[in-house]
Amino acid sequence: MGLSHIDSLAITLLTDNYTDRLLPTLYPANRPPLVRDEQFLPSPPPIAEHGFSSLIKATCIIDKNKEKATTTTDTKKENIVLFDCGTSENGVLHNADILRINLNSIQYIVLSHGHFDHFTGLMSIIKRLNKPMKMICHPDAFLKRWIVFPNGRDKARLPSLSSEKLRNQKVNLFLKKGPSLLLENQIIDYQGISADDESTSPVPKLLITGQIPRHTTFEKGFPLQYKEDPTNGNLTPDPLVNDDQAIVANIRDKGLVIISGCAHAGIINTVNYAKALTGVDKIFAIVGGFHLTGGGIYEDAIEPTIKELKKIDPYYLVPCHCTGWKATNRIIQELPEKFLQPSICTTFTFDANN
Repeated sequence: MGLSHIDSLAITLLTDNYTDRLLPTLYPANRPPLVRDEQFLPSPPPIAEHGFSSLIKATCIIDKNKEKATTTTDTKKENIVLFDCGTSENGVLHNADILRINLNSIQYIVLSHGHFDHFTGLMSIIKRLNKPMKMICHPDAFLKRWIVFPNGRDKARLPSLSSEKLRNQKVNLFLKKGPSLLLENQIIDYQGISADDESTSPVPKLLITGQIPRHTTFEKGFPLQYKEDPTNGNLTPDPLVNDDQAIVANIRDKGLVIISGCAHAGIINTVNYAKALTGVDKIFAIVGGFHLTGGGIYEDAIEPTIKELKKIDPYYLVPCHCTGWKATNRIIQELPEKFLQPSICTTFTFDANN
């Protein structure tokens, strides 16, 4: 099994919990400009909110004669994917406008899982587009879910996605439990492609993990979550969040970049599954939510997660969204040379040539 190489991967944070306008641009982080045309920018400023959305651009340099990715500049092929859609109706649109991103360049929308802090902006984004859109998610992303608090009496319904409304907006839904491969203009079931086999053009290629197996003892999902039976309305436990999935890229000569939404499956389970799917052990970067905030079992998982991250030994760590300040501070303390500070509207570019 394997995953073909790409030459670079750019991840732009369109929704995240953090903002710091004074961070300097320093590879691999490109921060939004503070000044343009002798004026401080922008007004109004970028919006940070408890949620996640990222624009992912995968690039290959193509030799036209050989139809093979090379290091010579001949022409570029790109995959542009919107991974999650934020927690407010217009937050993604606001930040995309600040960065002058043309959302019609998006080829696919991928949903990490069906929680509202990852899908609320979806309908506004769809309405902005002037073309039909392909969207990939796990079937469980459309479940009607509840939070049932430990006393067993207090509960709250979570907002849910409607597949009917999406189809009415000309969204072409791909509901997949297993891993999928995103090519330039098609989606295929992932069977494992040799890292040296570029014959399945067009390139580049991004891997969606699909449902992630659970093996660690300290990553326990979301124990307060229940799902509603559509036939009788009864609630049954749904702690695993089986729809949780990540996106994986293989950077030439560098290793895997793994992007998670919340990592309800556990960030260690997610990384280990990405390695198992691709046959690649080297991890270049882990970006996204690690879900180590919220007290209880989540914070109990901080120390074993740090221990496993040291074993995995990624070159970069970008803990976003639901990672939480306690876990982020422990990452800074224990793995300071690997930590990159996330901030809204930042683009992280992981390049084979740097």
